[in-house]
Amino acid sequence: MESEVNGILVAAHELKAPLCLLKQLAFSIELALDEGERQKIRNQMIDVSDRALRQVEDLTKISRLSDGLFEMEPVAVRAVCDEVTAELRTLFRFNHRNLEIEYRNRNRLVYANRELLYSVVYNFCLNAMHYSDEETRSELTLSDKDGLVRLAVRDFGPVLPADVWRSLKKGWVEKPTSIAMRPGSSGLGLYIASKFSQYMKANVGAVRHRDGTSFFVELLPSKQASLF
Repeated sequence: MESEVNGILVAAHELKAPLCLLKQLAFSIELALDEGERQKIRNQMIDVSDRALRQVEDLTKISRLSDGLFEMEPVAVRAVCDEVTAELRTLFRFNHRNLEIEYRNRNRLVYANRELLYSVVYNFCLNAMHYSDEETRSELTLSDKDGLVRLAVRDFGPVLPADVWRSLKKGWVEKPTSIAMRPGSSGLGLYIASKFSQYMKANVGAVRHRDGTSFFVELLPSKQASLF
């Protein structure tokens, strides 16, 4: 029971952050000197709202996973990555971050649910943006590994604590967990990515580097890939 309560508190704390930011932006728009500055603040408010709504929607999806409503099918993994990075491009640029993309996978189709896979990639990329310093890069790569397609997102932030790394090594994160040295959306985002990956029978994990962390999910290639 205590573990469940702690998980709820972590999720509540992370969802509180965008609400506080929206409040600050609402006050600042009154102080803006010109219409261009006000429009910039309005765009920020829309982006913050969209990200908060996405997290709420993802948490709602977790409660529906047991209903079996998310159909598994062949998914073009590069296309999903392209859509996620296109959505986040403005956010990365605004925060003076750079996301580099490299596709080395020969298997173009994976067996997944497109909606859930999109959320996994989105949360990994958003996590990387938060925990890389200004003017540094994050890296999204697709590669083939031991018969699977590995999708990895590398950041150059603080090292991932050993207890969280061990949880991922087991294959999943059981509850939203606050992560020392990585405040913000990391705990909730990893929890969401872990639950969705588990549903799709995909391996999820992390590699700790001296200067950051790579989060990855390994997906089964679709047996229909040869038809394309």
